[in-house]
Amino acid sequence: MSYAPKIVLKLPMANPDALSPFVEACLSDRVELIAVVGPDCENVHDLIDHAIIGDGSDNSRFIVTSWHSDEPFDDVLEFAREWTAKTEGQVQVVSL
Repeated sequence: MSYAPKIVLKLPMANPDALSPFVEACLSDRVELIAVVGPDCENVHDLIDHAIIGDGSDNSRFIVTSWHSDEPFDDVLEFAREWTAKTEGQVQVVSL
């Protein structure tokens, strides 16, 4: 499955073990934005950032990330829609 250039990751996660493979797939698919919304979104955002950065030796591992605590889902979806990406494509909502 290929991911869209812009992702809204909707929390809570049913399967936290899926986060790392999800991030690797996003990197492979050249996702440009992961916006995280829902309970514990700041912590999940930090986990995603750490998975992207790794040991810091690979500068090609880059995705813009954001977290949206206390924001309605529809507002976050609109934020992602308005985000200007290099690659055309819809926003994809993902639940893990």
